[in-house]
Amino acid sequence: MGDDSEWMKLSIDQKCEHKVWKARLNGYEEALKLFQRIEDEKSPEWGKYLGLIKKFVTDSNAVAQLKGLEAALAFIENAHVAGKTTGEVVSGVVTKVFNQPKARAKELGTDICLMYIEIEKAEVVQDELLKGLDNKNPKIVVACIEALRKALSEFGSKIVTLKPVVKILSKQFESREKAVRDEAKLLAVEIYKWIRDALRPPLQNINSVQLKELEEEWVKLPSSPPKQTRFLRSQQDLKAKFEQQQAIGGEQSDGEDETDTVAAVDAYELLEAVEILSKMPKDFYEKIEAKKWQERKEALEAVEALTKNPKLENGDYGDLVRALKKVVGKDANVMLVSVAAKCLAGLATGLRKKFGTYAGQVVPTILEKFKEKKPQVVQALQEAIDAIFLTTTLQNLSEDILAVMDNKNPSIKQQASLFLARSFRHCTQATLPKSVLKPLCAALIKQVNDSAPEVRDAAFEALGTAMKVVGEKAVNPFLADLDKLKLDKVRICRRIKGGKRPLARINSNQQKPSAGPSKKGKPTSAAGGKSKKNPDSKEITESELSAEVSEELAAGVLPASCIQQLDSANWKERLASMEEFQRAVETMDTAVMPCQALVRMLAKKPGWKETNFQVMQMKLHIVALICRRGQFSKTSASVVLDGLVDKVGDVKCGGNAKEGLTAIGEACSLPWTAEQVVSMVFAQKNPKNQAETLNWLANAMKEFGFAGINVKGFINNVKTALGATNPAVRTAAITLLGVMYLYMGAPLRMFFEDEKPALLSQIDAEFEKMQGQSPPAPMRFTKKATAAEEEGDEGEEQEEDGGGQDIMDLLPRTDISDKITSNLVSKIEDKNWKIRKEGLDETAAIISEAKFITANIGGELPLALKGRLGDSNKILVQQTLTILQQLATAMGPGLKQHVKALGISIVTVLGDSKPNVRTAAMTTLQAWVEQTGMKEWLEGEDLSEELKRENPFLRQEMLGWLAEKLPNMRTVPGDLMLCVPHLYTCLEDRNGDVRKKAQEALPTFMMHLGYDKMSKATGKLKPSSKDQVLAMLEKARAVMPAKLAAPAKTGGGKSSAEPSRSDSNANKKPQSKGKAAAGSQQVDGAAGKKPAAKSQKDEEDKSGPIFILFPNAKEQRIKEEKQLKVILKWNFITPRDEYVEQLKTQMSTCFAKWLQDELFHFDFQRHVKAIGVMIERLESESEATISCLDLILKWFTLRFFDTNTTVLMKVLEYLKLLFAMLNRENYHLTEYEANSFAPYLILKVGESKDVVRKDVRAILAMLCKVYPASKVFPFLMDGTKSKNSKQRAECLEELGCLIEGYGMNVCQPTPAKSLKEIAVHIGDRDTSVRNAALNTVVAVYNVCGDQVYKLIGNLSEKDMSMLEERIKRSAKKAPPAPAKQSAPERSQREPPANPNATFLRKPAQEDPNKLKIMYRTYRIHARQNAQHTESSHPSIPKEFQLDLDMIEMDQSRVCELPDLVQHKLDELLEPIMIPEPKMRAVSPHFDDLHNSTASTINFVISQVASGDINTSIQALAQIDEVLRQEDKAEVMSGHIDQFLIATFMQLRLIYSTHMADDRLDKKDIIKLYSCIIGNMLSLFSMESLAREASMGVLKDLMHGLITLMLDGRVEDIEDGQQVIRSVNLLVIRVLEKSDQTNMISALLVLLQDSLVTTAGPPMFSELVMKCLWRMIRFLPETINSINLDRILLDVHNFMKVFPKEKLKQLKSDVPHRTLKTLLHTLCKLTGAKILDHLSMIENRNESELEAHLRRVVKHSGNLSGLKSDRGNEKTGLRTDRMSKAKVSDILSEIFKKIGSKENTKEGLTELYEYKQKYSDADLEPFLKNTSQFFQSYVERGLRVIESEREGKARIQTSAGTAGRCNVHVVIPQHGVDSSLSSNNEELKPAVYYERLKILRQRQGLENTSRRPPISSLLSSKPSVASSTDMLHSKLSQLKESRELYQQEHNAHSHSPTHAHTRSASPAANLDDLKKRLERIKSNRQ
Repeated sequence: MGDDSEWMKLSIDQKCEHKVWKARLNGYEEALKLFQRIEDEKSPEWGKYLGLIKKFVTDSNAVAQLKGLEAALAFIENAHVAGKTTGEVVSGVVTKVFNQPKARAKELGTDICLMYIEIEKAEVVQDELLKGLDNKNPKIVVACIEALRKALSEFGSKIVTLKPVVKILSKQFESREKAVRDEAKLLAVEIYKWIRDALRPPLQNINSVQLKELEEEWVKLPSSPPKQTRFLRSQQDLKAKFEQQQAIGGEQSDGEDETDTVAAVDAYELLEAVEILSKMPKDFYEKIEAKKWQERKEALEAVEALTKNPKLENGDYGDLVRALKKVVGKDANVMLVSVAAKCLAGLATGLRKKFGTYAGQVVPTILEKFKEKKPQVVQALQEAIDAIFLTTTLQNLSEDILAVMDNKNPSIKQQASLFLARSFRHCTQATLPKSVLKPLCAALIKQVNDSAPEVRDAAFEALGTAMKVVGEKAVNPFLADLDKLKLDKVRICRRIKGGKRPLARINSNQQKPSAGPSKKGKPTSAAGGKSKKNPDSKEITESELSAEVSEELAAGVLPASCIQQLDSANWKERLASMEEFQRAVETMDTAVMPCQALVRMLAKKPGWKETNFQVMQMKLHIVALICRRGQFSKTSASVVLDGLVDKVGDVKCGGNAKEGLTAIGEACSLPWTAEQVVSMVFAQKNPKNQAETLNWLANAMKEFGFAGINVKGFINNVKTALGATNPAVRTAAITLLGVMYLYMGAPLRMFFEDEKPALLSQIDAEFEKMQGQSPPAPMRFTKKATAAEEEGDEGEEQEEDGGGQDIMDLLPRTDISDKITSNLVSKIEDKNWKIRKEGLDETAAIISEAKFITANIGGELPLALKGRLGDSNKILVQQTLTILQQLATAMGPGLKQHVKALGISIVTVLGDSKPNVRTAAMTTLQAWVEQTGMKEWLEGEDLSEELKRENPFLRQEMLGWLAEKLPNMRTVPGDLMLCVPHLYTCLEDRNGDVRKKAQEALPTFMMHLGYDKMSKATGKLKPSSKDQVLAMLEKARAVMPAKLAAPAKTGGGKSSAEPSRSDSNANKKPQSKGKAAAGSQQVDGAAGKKPAAKSQKDEEDKSGPIFILFPNAKEQRIKEEKQLKVILKWNFITPRDEYVEQLKTQMSTCFAKWLQDELFHFDFQRHVKAIGVMIERLESESEATISCLDLILKWFTLRFFDTNTTVLMKVLEYLKLLFAMLNRENYHLTEYEANSFAPYLILKVGESKDVVRKDVRAILAMLCKVYPASKVFPFLMDGTKSKNSKQRAECLEELGCLIEGYGMNVCQPTPAKSLKEIAVHIGDRDTSVRNAALNTVVAVYNVCGDQVYKLIGNLSEKDMSMLEERIKRSAKKAPPAPAKQSAPERSQREPPANPNATFLRKPAQEDPNKLKIMYRTYRIHARQNAQHTESSHPSIPKEFQLDLDMIEMDQSRVCELPDLVQHKLDELLEPIMIPEPKMRAVSPHFDDLHNSTASTINFVISQVASGDINTSIQALAQIDEVLRQEDKAEVMSGHIDQFLIATFMQLRLIYSTHMADDRLDKKDIIKLYSCIIGNMLSLFSMESLAREASMGVLKDLMHGLITLMLDGRVEDIEDGQQVIRSVNLLVIRVLEKSDQTNMISALLVLLQDSLVTTAGPPMFSELVMKCLWRMIRFLPETINSINLDRILLDVHNFMKVFPKEKLKQLKSDVPHRTLKTLLHTLCKLTGAKILDHLSMIENRNESELEAHLRRVVKHSGNLSGLKSDRGNEKTGLRTDRMSKAKVSDILSEIFKKIGSKENTKEGLTELYEYKQKYSDADLEPFLKNTSQFFQSYVERGLRVIESEREGKARIQTSAGTAGRCNVHVVIPQHGVDSSLSSNNEELKPAVYYERLKILRQRQGLENTSRRPPISSLLSSKPSVASSTDMLHSKLSQLKESRELYQQEHNAHSHSPTHAHTRSASPAANLDDLKKRLERIKSNRQ
């Protein structure tokens, strides 16, 4: 049992991997115990076993495997991380467990699968089990089916997805193996339990015997649905509920669960779609037209067989549908009609929603065909129309149904009604809105009175069904005209219809006495005898009372005297009677007030003919009182209306009459009252009454709102009034129209298009007045609040559909279907394009002539037009689009039903390659959506199918359109989810524009679908894509628009002419307090206005953000201004109104509404207040402020033109804070922002008030920090041309400051030109201007000396003398000072320069470091653009951000360019302040350092970066000349950085400017690229020069080269491919030849920057990493020559920005792997010594790096220690084994010594030697109980001894060899690459044996272990026998001896790897090595 003792000591995880099965068995047993013992599911212990679980289940030994399976099950059940192993373990179970003979193994395997499902991994398990079904071994197949069955029976069909299972089921029934077939049968029975008959269609093709057997089994199953008995971890609540029920033993929740489970699966979903179009007979279309009916029948039967497939593949069925439709409509043979109808039914059933497109064409034909009497035909037609109904909506078919409702043929009417009845059953309240129901009910009511009984019965049935579906309350208003008998019959039908509904529903209804959905309704009987407000009926209806009954009722409530005196002849008595009447009404109980009786008493003689005005006034007042206090019905109203209308025009009583009318409006609704009143008054001839009635109506509309007003009802009367002779009537009519316009907007004018021009102009003038006003909020409401309130739902429904719908409905429309002849349609479809065009022209003419048309345009026209949208002739496509626009305007809301058939085809045109066609398509699309709303478009799969097409144009247009429309919708159909997968595809599209649009659309999708749904949808993506998409979703989540606010915004901005859907929704809330104004709001919304319900909303409004952050909105505005889409460029002398208006509209989308109102208020106090708020929010909303910055600055420029100082001071205060914030945020103004702001700011520099000027100067100074000074300079130059002398002077002063602060480079376009202009002002009349000009020129003199005279050109004598005088004076004042002294002068502008970074130079040679400063600026700029400044740099003043303007512009003279030799460019890595460019002191050694060669080179190099391509090419040619001659190349030394800077600047210039410039010849660019690459290749072939390149420069060079490699534009150019290949070669050369430390550092920084900014191309960071891998490959050769400290510092900085966690979150894991590999390689090459190279890291203990390195070093140390132990034991080489007892005695002794103070040193030495001798000694027991401090003390002590001994040993060892030390031979190994061994004596065979063993291990033939025992950490030096240890040991001795050798023997070793490249054969260089060893020894001595 010697073997056993070996593995018994191993840890559990090592045992589990042991090659001895007993060891594994034991390991599994222990692991099982361990797994059951660990309580914390997140314990780190689990992690150790992650990789082993698959081995547990796939163990080759059956006994061990059983135990392994048990352990695996315990692991999966308890470990938090178990889910990660699902795929591999389940696949292992399927292949290696399910084929085992032991039942227990299979059982455990199945349990493992079920346990994985329980821990939420059902999908993966199911996939693996389904894969197992393809296995050749039937045992495995049976087991997989069984596992699936168990999973289904326990977890149910919600967790186990049935579709893929059902798909493979029929195949299993065909298996040869009986066991498989039987198991499949059991599975089929189980599935049937869950989905019942949905399983039948997929299994219809199996063997009939099997099917029969299944049927028998299915019959036996219980009818109650099965329940889930096992639950996922996330379903613990369900589990608890289930257990509770089990405990009670009850089945209470049956009812609710039943619907739940049964509804879960739709058979259709389980089926595979069949493609039938290609299978149709080839001659089908010929045969279907054949003369012989038999041939036609043949063709139809072939198609019928195909359409029987239950699920059909989507395709273009247009032609087939047309052919079938023709048969149904025209074929004389009724048998064929029924076959064609069956085909249509089959298509509709198989295609479902996808058939909706064709529904509109077919339904009218079927309805017409119902005239057939034969039952079989009728039945086939019914089946067809019912199947078609399910593919579309009732709304889309309603027009067609209504069209046949008036048909003369009773069968058609009957069948149409029956079809409606059947359709209603499929509807719900939501899908049957009132807008659809109303016209249908009206048509059915006509049929209720039809002469044919079958028509009547069908109509009753339809109405009854409707009432059942939407409730009586909703239908009753439409049934007002039915008498009681008929109404009762409808109700009876309703009950019968109800009986046919599912049982559960009826029961639930029986429990509630109040029928229908009305919750508030009381039982009807409770109305106290009198017919009062019936909860179901909206109106108070009452029958007319006779005079006798009226008197009787009135006598009951009025005093007798009052009734007697009513008709007295004496007016005073009548008056007294009225007073009594009034008192009685005022005190009467409203519940019992008999209104009709009372008003009939008032109408009693003299009634309304009353002559005394006082009595009349009283009478009218009483009418109003009764209306307000009682239950006033329309019947009562009709009694009094005539009288009231008669008195409206009366001078004395008119007011009271109007009051009465208003009261009736409140009681009976204004729409009804208005209609009655207007028709009455126009039946009279009294113009006074007519005028006053119209005035009353205009006023009433404002008071009540416009809800429900039937314009049609009185529009004709208004037209009559407009034509009246009396001017008062005309004026009143026009005023009324004005009020209506407020609510209706532009459509109103359409009613009056044909009026006389004079009248039209009056109407237009009235409309003009109303423009821009918003309708007032309603003040009065109809009394029936509750009824109206409950109607609110319907209001919402309508608003969602389309705002201006009701108004558009009123327009008189023409039916043009008869004009659309088949002749016209065939023209449109003709082969000759000219005839097609003719057809289109005719269509356009028909539509424009009709003006407004009905939705019925025939079934043929839409199809014909659809065909033209795909016409090859683009002109026709555009013409068709124009017709469709016309159609939209003409048809209005009726357009909805054509969305599927025609609208979606418009979307397809968005993918056209021609931009003008796309634009036309988008315009058409917008016109359609305006009429139809978005809902129709988003329903069904059509849009997602479009988005699926891989057409970049289509995708970007569609996504842009959706991004614009979705934010304005309150709700969206669930089908929007279908677009999401395609949206994700677009996020990764090759086309950048598509990606951008997809990113913009993402937040708008998210606002409706929610983040969770969308992130769940990423589950099906590839892992790499998934990470990317999830990251984008996170970003989108941050900018997701709020759901309700957005619609209000867009609504507000629209003109009233464009009714806005969205607004109405936004206004829903504030008003629904007490009075329900659902209707009125709807109309308010319709006109896109906001009701004045401000008061409550005001406060909460302002708490929200004041700026709304829209991604890319600013870029969009810039783009629009560039493309002149915005009418006006922001450029004016004084702002005109149109600029203000334009700014207003731009602001409306991104400024809070209230803030915008304040900003454009006429009161300046409001401006101050608004700026105050902006100041408060500046910090908290900085990001949004920046996103709206252009608009904010524009608004402030308007304020500069105000005269009010308070506002101006507030403006300047804000601007100072704003620019300070921008500076902090490192934001740079865009050109667009600066141009629209700076010129106007400079106007204020000339302000008379000092305090203002001072602030403006301060702002200008700050402006230069966020916008290049060189670009501010031209604005100031323009300011010097002003007429205002103060402004001129201040601008000149400011110019001086700029030149002083930034040197001559700010002077744009050139210093000479600018200075000439400045010098002109020396002769100015104004003293202050002259002084300022002189000071500025002096500032120039201070910078560039006497050269100033050359620059200013010719001055008059007088001016010149003034200038010279001033220069002399200034020279006396300030002698030239070095930089440090000059700094304080400008301290307000920037922090003083860092002295180390100061450059001293003399004026004549001013430009030397220009490139260098430029380069730094560029570097800083690049960093800031990446929005990340490295932590080691302090913030750098941004004054020098000049972009590259000055380099491009400047080709200075030779003398001004000293070179860079004296400065180490490494200071770029140190924090630097930019030096001051104005000092003039001279360095003493200057001339020695710079000779003419250097200046020449500098000059040539500066030209390399020139903006002119030819200049650059010439300069490059000169340098190339030098580089190619090796003897001359040395002169470049010292200029390398400078040259590389110039080169990559040129690369950047080409990339950003030249490539985009179409005027440049691309061949020139290629030529320039070739020169650059040629030069670089020459340079980098010379190692000495290449190594001079500093880190920062290399970084930027690599950046430039990689960007060039990824530039797609280059590839497209001829020879571009060649350039890319050369760059590739160059990159490799740069990597090889540069200084390796600098190169690795550069790549690390570059990688870091590329990961921080996601803006660059995605491949960029990948290429950087490839370069790093290449560098890592060089490391073994270059390790000695690199500066490890610097590299580790860079790695440390990298890890600070990207800690391990953050790295792992990146989309790709490559950066993490790259970093690990780099560190691992370094550790491998340097061993523990690497820890001594962390010197440059400031706070090491905070560094993740140190911990990581320690882990790696430790790990490699342990591995080697352990392997050695294992090796010894295997080969039995050890001779000195001791008994355990003896060992423990010795060690106890040693540890005692270490513990005592005196002998501690001796104890450590003994322990060290003992460890050397017995490297496998187990120190664990001795260290286990000691303190951590003691353990580390022992470890440290052993290390000290080791290093001391190593020092001595080194004297005897030479590079790469090992001599003999006191005790042991040590054979170091170099990495894994080569092994050297050489002793001073003969080599023993044992050494070869050792070496063989190493090789075996390396090839994986030896067992290696994972975790060493702790004791091995202390093993510091192994004995001879354990030389394997050296495989991974530290290389410290090797490295030190190598260094020593290199110092002493430079001649021998030129290559750093010289020592290791020896052959591994010991005999080869033995003598040579011996000699060398002797030499070293003698040297040492």
